[in-house]
Amino acid sequence: MMPRTALVLGARVAPDGAPSAALRRRVGHAVKLYQTGQVARLILSGGAFDGAPAEATVMADLCRDAGLPESAFVLEPRARNTRENFTCAKPLISDPALIVVTDTYHARRARLAARGLGLTISLSCPPAPYLPALKRSKLALREAVASLWYLVRYGLLGGLSGSR
Repeated sequence: MMPRTALVLGARVAPDGAPSAALRRRVGHAVKLYQTGQVARLILSGGAFDGAPAEATVMADLCRDAGLPESAFVLEPRARNTRENFTCAKPLISDPALIVVTDTYHARRARLAARGLGLTISLSCPPAPYLPALKRSKLALREAVASLWYLVRYGLLGGLSGSR
């Protein structure tokens, strides 16, 4: 059965409400999934940080700007990390399988978080932008540390194998 819902994971929003490049990329990709009929509904997940609007609210604005009807998306504005994206969105998920939209560098951690909650997901990532070597190294290090933290904190050590 093809998943009909995509969970779009939030990314940084500036205090003035400007979306980060990662947030724009993720929402743009999700909009294309909707417009091409690959999904029927988007769950926009992400909370507020440092006085900025909730990531979900900014994502909804981007969806509206792209011409999506209000019925195409639902907001989950409380999540403050990847695991909470799934725990907070879980009551909104009606499909047994789910498409998760995030960046490639974030995909392993998203998969670990979903697996730890018993969710079956398929990942759909936008094309990766060119990043200078130093930026790629910082992202890789951040994700490695965050993934290790998820493995230890949530008892997901069985999640190290890609075949599980």
